[in-house]
Amino acid sequence: MEHLDDQQRDDTTSQESNDNTIQPTETSESNSDDLSFKNRIDLTELKEGIALIKNEIGKVIVGQTEMIDMLIASILANGHSLIEGVPGVAKTISAKLLAKSLDIGFSRIQFTPDLMPSDILGTSVFNMKTSEFEFKEGPIFSNMILIDEINRAPAKTQAALFEVMEERQITIDGNRFEMDLPFIVLATQNPVEQEGTYRLPEAQLDRFLFKIDIEYPKVDEEVEILNREQNLKGGVKTDQVTAHLSKAQINTFQSLVDQIIIETHLLKYIADIVINTRSNPFLYLGASPRASIAILKASKAFAAMSGRDFVTPEDIKRSAIPVLQHRVIVTPEREMEGVTTKQIIKQIIEAVEIPR
Repeated sequence: MEHLDDQQRDDTTSQESNDNTIQPTETSESNSDDLSFKNRIDLTELKEGIALIKNEIGKVIVGQTEMIDMLIASILANGHSLIEGVPGVAKTISAKLLAKSLDIGFSRIQFTPDLMPSDILGTSVFNMKTSEFEFKEGPIFSNMILIDEINRAPAKTQAALFEVMEERQITIDGNRFEMDLPFIVLATQNPVEQEGTYRLPEAQLDRFLFKIDIEYPKVDEEVEILNREQNLKGGVKTDQVTAHLSKAQINTFQSLVDQIIIETHLLKYIADIVINTRSNPFLYLGASPRASIAILKASKAFAAMSGRDFVTPEDIKRSAIPVLQHRVIVTPEREMEGVTTKQIIKQIIEAVEIPR
């Protein structure tokens, strides 16, 4: 009888074990329509927020979808962007519209040859009533800073941005002042006009997450631009844009992007691409480890924008050119032949084996 009782208990335990193993399978089948990564990090609110921003910007800007994606990715990755293009391709207005679609502080600084560092950061002013110096904040104290024509200010003024762009703080008269987060710098420059401009130092270029090149619109896009201008009838374009995302939401989205998963072999893939820039015979200057970190952050942002909580090789390849093209320098011989950094980076990406 004891043997039978043991057998019955074994049968019962086996049946319970089978029931337990069946349950997850049924759950998996019931969720077969949903991708499993959605259960790890909920990116629903992030995707909805991005859709709202794109919709607001699309009310004014025609086309330029890649530029808009890059700008949004830079915000999610907590990085700065340098927007380069000829006059009239909506560099400045795109940055203004992006800022207006967010419920955050916005400040615009027009860089000129006579601009001083104190005009950006602020200065200490003597208060006659208290007989003490008081610090008056400059326009850099905001959440999103638009620097228009950044290459029109001299080196000493550009150098004022080094600390604040990298560390989100400034130091004046021995006192440290931290920026309110999020803190994003969007800068524009004209690649054609050279008179009255100053070349950006490599140290400053390295602090930009992306360098975004803006092309001319296509024919149908140009026609749509003219139609919208005709229908505007004297109205203000930016009045059509409404703010949606708050500072708290942006900070939350940035934290979600930090949690995006990337496999070890993809980290090696990023390192291989960057190291190849240092040994490439066509490049005089290769990319630094800061570039590797930038590709990592950017690829996570692109993954989150696609609704995935994991990085793919395509995310890395999409990030490589805008992250690297302003951080490397072509050798003088190749530059004279018309070879560009973008072409060399494309060759490097094609040469590096994609991990499987």
